[in-house]
Amino acid sequence: MDRLPVAFKGRRRELLRPGRFTELFFLDEATALAAGHRPCAECRREDFLRFRQAWAGVHPGDSLKVDDIDRTLQAERIGSGGRKRLHQARFTDLPDGSMVAEGDQAWMVLGGSLLAWSPFGYGRRREMPGSTTVSLLTPPSIIGVLRAGYEPGIHASRGVD
Repeated sequence: MDRLPVAFKGRRRELLRPGRFTELFFLDEATALAAGHRPCAECRREDFLRFRQAWAGVHPGDSLKVDDIDRTLQAERIGSGGRKRLHQARFTDLPDGSMVAEGDQAWMVLGGSLLAWSPFGYGRRREMPGSTTVSLLTPPSIIGVLRAGYEPGIHASRGVD
């Protein structure tokens, strides 16, 4: 595989070098959060600081160090056998930007309804009864961060809210 050189703050390096930091690419920030990843503390510093401020409100008294936040997220996103860990919640309790699973389909909560997710963008919109229990793709701590007011970037295919 050819590795592409990238530049950031005047530094150049190849992507996907074995044994090194792994770059992750997602459709949008809501997708990255659902996968249990926080904003980068270096290349997305302002977003990270907003995220960490909301995190502090959700986890009062806990460490705000990046490694400690990452450990919490890892425990919430990975279950036994290394599989994606799902949590349960009522649909009405979920803030915009949350992602849920239903069968083989991922959905994003937005404006009181669900948008079908794909790696290429969001598709059809559908309503969901508020009392319905859903399987969360977004880890509970990140749900808390979203409830605390952190607004993730959402791909333009979401349409008009």
